[in-house]
Amino acid sequence: MSQDLERVYTINLGKALLSVNTHRATRVINMIKEFARHHMKVESIKIEEDLAKYIWARGAKSPPRKIRVRMSKTDEGYILVSRFDEDAESEITPTKDTKKIEEKVEPAKEAPAKEAPAKEAPAKEAPAKEAPAKEAPAKEAKKE
Repeated sequence: MSQDLERVYTINLGKALLSVNTHRATRVINMIKEFARHHMKVESIKIEEDLAKYIWARGAKSPPRKIRVRMSKTDEGYILVSRFDEDAESEITPTKDTKKIEEKVEPAKEAPAKEAPAKEAPAKEAPAKEAPAKEAPAKEAKKE
């Protein structure tokens, strides 16, 4: 099934709160269909089951205030309205971002190698700190 035309919209559904409590989810479904008719210029609209379940998930009284949808025109001539998944769209872009991250990581590996000799110098100072610790027990022995 090839899509001739596909668009992504964010639909504001806040006006559904003005309707009666028990009919809000039904009103949201009708608002989505009205929006699709207006923007896609086609009378026959079908809403995917996943989108309908998402709208009805919190019950008829509290549907979502906004929803991100993908509207696509099918070969049969109707508009299919489905939920927009940002995760599926973002899977393509991280491959480009990872190359940039790898380039930044390589110079960072060189910097700790230069710091490693600096860490050895404080290790030589550590025995000097132990000498005062030996004097402390001697003071305690004098107190007894």
